Amino acid sequence: MAEEQLKELREQLDEINSELLALLSQRADIVERIGQIKHTRGMTAFDPEREKQQLDRLAAENPGPFDDGTIRHLFKQIFQASLGLQEERRGLLVSRSRTGTDTVVTVRGMDIGGGKPFVVGGPCSVETPDQMEKVGKELQAQGILLMRGGAFKPRTSPYDFQGLGEPGLQLLKQTGQKYGMAVVSEIVSPNDVEMALQYVDMIQVGARNMQNFELLKAVGATRIPILLKRGLSATIEELIYAAEYIASRGNEKIVLCERGIRTYEKATRNTLDISAVPILKQETHLPVLVDVTHSTGRKDIMIPVAKAALAVGADGVMVEVHPEPSVALSDAKQQLNFAEFAAFMHALRESGLIPRLEPVS
Repeated sequence: MAEEQLKELREQLDEINSELLALLSQRADIVERIGQIKHTRGMTAFDPEREKQQLDRLAAENPGPFDDGTIRHLFKQIFQASLGLQEERRGLLVSRSRTGTDTVVTVRGMDIGGGKPFVVGGPCSVETPDQMEKVGKELQAQGILLMRGGAFKPRTSPYDFQGLGEPGLQLLKQTGQKYGMAVVSEIVSPNDVEMALQYVDMIQVGARNMQNFELLKAVGATRIPILLKRGLSATIEELIYAAEYIASRGNEKIVLCERGIRTYEKATRNTLDISAVPILKQETHLPVLVDVTHSTGRKDIMIPVAKAALAVGADGVMVEVHPEPSVALSDAKQQLNFAEFAAFMHALRESGLIPRLEPVS
């Protein structure tokens, strides 16, 4: 008799479980439709006030025997699963699943991500007119079309050189115009974005600012190309979401940059995560560069590291160049002098990893 009763009760539970499953599926369908409406209106998926109201109502209506805490916990899990469903269906703007076509970012007529690898070169910091004149002339001779140069320098020590600020951007722009190059420079404050648009062709969001969300929103509101560097200890997922912050504000002209991450290894300044390049190319549709200067901090291995980066699919490499690195105001040990830079470019061209560029006359 007891066995039959047990069997009957279990069958009732099976029926209830099936009914719950059908109701959960029905609920999921409604959740997806709500998510589509929110996405169309630009609303965030998570509404904490709405969730609190639902949990309070369910606890008030709880007939038992579960206590209110258990009811809140159970429905909290359902709400979280539903939120994940909305985000999964929506997909990221920068995700490869959104488009099978590689994004090509054009910076003053130069395509990044178009299947023609290139080199970004220039000094760590813009220092003097004489320095920039020499750098501009050398970069032009090597066929460089995109020049980097720091005017705002976030430094570990508050006593180190912090950059020239706006006058540095002015000098960078003048050099680029004189020698026919687009220019990219880092901006560290949302308040400086509008000012920087007068001088640069591309804004860099540096490693220390990869999760400066107000800055990401500010550059996302522009339509200028953005070079987004991976943070010192950031995961690949965090880098992708940082790019999504920019894209969600309407600017999808984003170039990602792997610049090495901090590990326990001391042989190099940082540890170049070479696997990040193919992963980012698979997970997103954005171009990817590799900064071989900051990732290694060693001039003696920059050529093989650059070759490795290009070999695994990087759309270009970034390297720092200075007329006299020994007297540079920042990163003196890792910047290439002109002879070293010429050898660097020659090695990459001879390897066939970048086109044989003819110097601009």
